[in-house]
Amino acid sequence: MGARRYAGSVALVTGASSGIGLAAARAFASEGADVVLLARNLERLERAESEVRSACSSESQRVLAIACDVADEARVRAAVGQAIETLGRIDVLVNCAGIYVPKAFLDMPAEMFRDHVEVDLMGVAHVTRAVAPGMVARGSGAIVNISSMAGFVGVYGYSAYSAAKFGVMGFSEVLRSELAPHGVRVSVVCPPDVDTPGFAAERAIRPPETARIAGSAKAASAEEIARVVLRAASGRRHVWVPGVGNALLYRLKGVWPELFFWVFDRQIAAVRKAR
Repeated sequence: MGARRYAGSVALVTGASSGIGLAAARAFASEGADVVLLARNLERLERAESEVRSACSSESQRVLAIACDVADEARVRAAVGQAIETLGRIDVLVNCAGIYVPKAFLDMPAEMFRDHVEVDLMGVAHVTRAVAPGMVARGSGAIVNISSMAGFVGVYGYSAYSAAKFGVMGFSEVLRSELAPHGVRVSVVCPPDVDTPGFAAERAIRPPETARIAGSAKAASAEEIARVVLRAASGRRHVWVPGVGNALLYRLKGVWPELFFWVFDRQIAAVRKAR
């Protein structure tokens, strides 16, 4: 496909006020799509709307920003209804909204754990439930869910985040099978650490065990992941793990999980010994 591959399409992106979501929204706009932005923070959402409008490749493109907490199913239904009423349909859904706070499970308040599940997993389900019926009725559409490498590797300090993102992986796999007969493609993208404002805040409060396991690996840029999202929305592959080394880890974890346990246990022990 060449430039403007999504001309005439409507893409809805959640978590669109920053990070991967904003980068993905800009990318779809640059490829000719009308774009719907969903995010909780109204001030950041308004700035994002301006950025996405600037990225549009045509003056005829439309950008619609709606403040919405994806954990609130009623507000999600209303927001999606408003988007469809304004733009007619949704051709591509990108579920990017998410939170992540690294903390050992026994130190994490139950409410914080619940918040991760409500936003990172149930938020994906709420938006998908509101959007997918229209795609099924038309016999076409694409859903791209953003999981994480923490969605297939459980890392110290990510009990809530990994639980939710493992859930996104399973949900996406089932949804792929259920929606494929209706002409709707479902894919899941598993980024590594991504250089976003959220990642900077998260890295500052990581437990030392988490930091040791993460090592000094360079974070990907949000724009890199957005390019993968564009490909996933029009491709046939189900699982997308950016980076050759990361893709290898995904395969290796599937056949040799004990290796990961051994490596992680040694790194955690080294941190404990140094205290």
